[in-house]
Amino acid sequence: MPEVKVHDMKGKVVGEVTLSEAVFGIKPNTVAIHAAVKNHLANKRQGTQSALTRAEVAGGGKKPYRQKGTGRARQGSVSNPHYTHGGVAFAPKPRSYRYTLNKKLKRIALKSALSLKVANDSIIVVDKLKMKEKKTKDFVKFMTALGIEGKVLIVTNELDENVIFSGRNIPGVKTTYGSLLSTYDIMNAKTFVVDKAALGKIEEVYA
Repeated sequence: MPEVKVHDMKGKVVGEVTLSEAVFGIKPNTVAIHAAVKNHLANKRQGTQSALTRAEVAGGGKKPYRQKGTGRARQGSVSNPHYTHGGVAFAPKPRSYRYTLNKKLKRIALKSALSLKVANDSIIVVDKLKMKEKKTKDFVKFMTALGIEGKVLIVTNELDENVIFSGRNIPGVKTTYGSLLSTYDIMNAKTFVVDKAALGKIEEVYA
């Protein structure tokens, strides 16, 4: 079973914790991870793109010139796609890109992402991840003490407004809690920082 060191808020090592093999020690399934990330990005798309077809462009009802005798190719309407300011052939229209993945695949993807973080030594366990007040300066001190830089995912045991408000103005920092993890967020972060109490919830929910 994988073991990682436990740090306090000041960066000092205060112990070790054994992680669940079923959640943090599986062989990563990269196909599942790719499917989950692709699904997440597709579901975020607004799908508001739109263009006019030849039927929707203003004008174009009159034949631009007679059929024969001009030496030019016959034309029926100036709203045809090959005309400047004409309609768009197969014009994109507002649509939903949303689709769903089955629960088994999503669970495998998430556990694979967690296992990758452990395998790459990109996981930091904090004994008690708490902020006394909503202060960005204190949060920066916490990150500096643990040597955290770049994109980071902070996972608390439960919804903690002090942690959320303290970290939300720092570029690259995202906060969530144990029962609301996302494969995309885990893979998008360089470092996975988790409260020790949240580990039990993660192992309980995703094992």
